[in-house]
Amino acid sequence: MRIFFFVILTVLFSINLPAQIGSGCDGARYRYRIFDDISVDYDIPYGSNISANGSNISLVMDIYQPAGDFVTNRPVVVVAHGGFFLGGSNDGSDVLPLCQDLARMGYVAVSISYRLGISNFFALESSLQEAVVRGVQDAKAAVRYLRKTYTEDGNTWGIDPERIVLGGSSAGGFIAVHAAYVDDLSEVPSSVNFNANGLSGGIEGDSGSPGYSSELLSIFSISGAIGDEAWISVGNIPVVSTHGTNDGTVPFGTGYVQLSGINVTIVDGSEIIHNTTYLLGIDNCLHVFPGAGHTPHAASTQYYDTTRAVTVGFTSRQVCPLYPPICGWYDVDSPPPIVNTCPADIVADGVITVADILEILGQFGCVTNCFADVDDDGTITVSDVLFVLAVFGEPCPN
Repeated sequence: MRIFFFVILTVLFSINLPAQIGSGCDGARYRYRIFDDISVDYDIPYGSNISANGSNISLVMDIYQPAGDFVTNRPVVVVAHGGFFLGGSNDGSDVLPLCQDLARMGYVAVSISYRLGISNFFALESSLQEAVVRGVQDAKAAVRYLRKTYTEDGNTWGIDPERIVLGGSSAGGFIAVHAAYVDDLSEVPSSVNFNANGLSGGIEGDSGSPGYSSELLSIFSISGAIGDEAWISVGNIPVVSTHGTNDGTVPFGTGYVQLSGINVTIVDGSEIIHNTTYLLGIDNCLHVFPGAGHTPHAASTQYYDTTRAVTVGFTSRQVCPLYPPICGWYDVDSPPPIVNTCPADIVADGVITVADILEILGQFGCVTNCFADVDDDGTITVSDVLFVLAVFGEPCPN
């Protein structure tokens, strides 16, 4: 047995390994709730930085996974909560159900804390802008930390570092949109003082895990906005949003962000973001809630179900490019029947490659939820590897 695996590994690492695009995309995973149980690792430190009031803040994340899943290269969705950068938490009602459901769909869902607070209530506009930058810096550090764990810690949570998505609710939506589309210091308002508490390090910031990429695959925004739609450029990453047209906190179109009825700063809401991304040819999806207010998903099952479906329907196509587009409600508990005419193509990229063998080795010994069980005998064994090797390099039938 040891000799067999030595030969297999020698062959694998002698080949230029292809990117594992679409790994695990069986037609149900990442789009439907296929797992009953989840596990959670709470309060995992991912960095630290100085808050608006000068205190040092430890930054943590809660990591949600499907229980009993043997897949070791799953896409990650990093989620940031709302609260106007003044409150909220990473287990709040605006993000907790979504993280749980993402895990039930097969994702690794990561709910992050980030620095809260503003430095000067008598200069709300610039203080809020600085709070957004701190949040972006922290989210980028969280993404870098995940890639660090993949490289240095043996991939503790079984992630695919090439498929990391960032999103959030309200303030978290602001963080995601700005993390994606503000890519030059010239786009940051001049009122933001990068010498102020905790703002050193520019857009990337100094919140942790330097040297790793904070690149994202796509983003989602629930009732979020951007400081200026002009910051969105051709070639930027895809975005999906939901937004109520009667949002009195974050405008659906262009208008003021309001704090307890006080106008704070003018931003471009989801309507403008998606008009711009459409014109620039950026893949996007906007679902409008006519007459709804701010973050309606947090208090309504109906709004939550639609928000979840819109967000995951779009995101699942980013992590699984062969999935058909969805931009609306669908039943996340009714996966379609899967007819697998090419069982050896485990990563669903149309050809039998090293990526398929790596998927088997990552699930070796699996006895439940084993989508790499290509010979359909109920467990992942040497016979599955031999099954794939027999058709190695061949394309799947049309």
